[in-house]
Amino acid sequence: MAQSLATMRATPALERRALSSLGASSRTSTGTVTRAGRFGPSSRVHHARSPLRARAGDRDRVPDGDKNSRYYSESAAGPAELDSLLELYLSKCRSNAAADAARAALERPSADDVASPSSIPRRGPNAGKVYLIGTGPGDPGLLTLKAYHLMQTADVVLYDRLVSPQILDLVSTDSTMLYVGKQSGYHTRTQDEIEAMMLAFAANGATIVRLKGGDPLVFGRGGEEMEALAARGHEVRIVPGITAAAGVGSELGIPLTHRGVATSVRLLTGHLREGAAKEAASGDGNAVADAVDFAVTSADLDTTLVVYMGLATLPALAAKLLASGFPADTPAVAVERGTTHHERRVFSTIEDLPESVATCGLKSPTLLIVGATVKLSPWWPWRDQAGDAIAPTTSPAYDLQTGLPSEDTREWFTEHSRTLGKLREIGDGVRQTRGEEPAEEGDPSPAR
Repeated sequence: MAQSLATMRATPALERRALSSLGASSRTSTGTVTRAGRFGPSSRVHHARSPLRARAGDRDRVPDGDKNSRYYSESAAGPAELDSLLELYLSKCRSNAAADAARAALERPSADDVASPSSIPRRGPNAGKVYLIGTGPGDPGLLTLKAYHLMQTADVVLYDRLVSPQILDLVSTDSTMLYVGKQSGYHTRTQDEIEAMMLAFAANGATIVRLKGGDPLVFGRGGEEMEALAARGHEVRIVPGITAAAGVGSELGIPLTHRGVATSVRLLTGHLREGAAKEAASGDGNAVADAVDFAVTSADLDTTLVVYMGLATLPALAAKLLASGFPADTPAVAVERGTTHHERRVFSTIEDLPESVATCGLKSPTLLIVGATVKLSPWWPWRDQAGDAIAPTTSPAYDLQTGLPSEDTREWFTEHSRTLGKLREIGDGVRQTRGEEPAEEGDPSPAR
């Protein structure tokens, strides 16, 4: 029996089985064809899961606040086999083409009526379009207009774990959504599988949106995906996002550069890909064999250091920075899930930060910012009687803060629906040029 994605998403976690649905549809039986998702109904598919695919127990690896989100469920990843995934997609296209033809026949009875071109994918090696889109650090208010527009007009959306549920709510209900998230020790799909999926969908005429947290070309592996697609003749368009360093720094009032305090900023990764050290030794890759050593050699007191994915290597990083001559009271902050309503942040010094983070139990994703500019934040907790920022007077010293330091812009998307209505018109304009129906009047919000 056909089952919609909306129904699948509502299925309790304990009842989820190895099945998948590729999009909701409101197309009905002959004679009552209504406005619907572009790719029609989808089918329940039973399949064996590969060792790298998500299992029910792996939901414990999802950030606490999102464990119950339908977007990170086992079923959201779709079938393990690419052939099964593609066949579901093509089946939906055929179903929608038939539904469009039936609607056209009802509206304009004629022997010359054919299925709507918008529902039939254009086949060919370069038929589809691929967009790599950065969604920012998590706050939906930081999403770019171009990203929102493409999320409203995409045929297929592949999204990472770092894309927040509030942003995924803004994807058009017409789009096929597939979870391809990765984190240390837990991959729903390998990088090769993700690239193969994009190639297959593009070859079948789909407009593909690949959603990534932050910016796709800043520790997002966007360059690798761009190369893989370009090698097969596909043009890839990049839509930048606000990288976590800028988003979190701005939210906390931490200037990444500041005249007289920090003349530069360095964006660093806390770990390297598997095999990087071997490649560096053989000369096949770049010369960086150890992420922590590289971070330390890149550091100086006039530079703000921003470390992505550095939670596991924080103790080694702090020890080596101190050994290289950094003062023990150098300001530092660790920010878990920055710019989201689940945010937690620990202000401390570079000497005390590893112990403080462990005590507070911060989890990935956590961004580290180290340098004198951290003390410029209005949220820096240590002040003298005049209110000026000072170094902590005791050790160990840390201050755990929870929640957003600024307004929660999630409320904008419910309180200010007229704003979203204007944005929705952008997508409607594109749909009309494709020969599709605009959004229903009186329904300004794109959220599900």
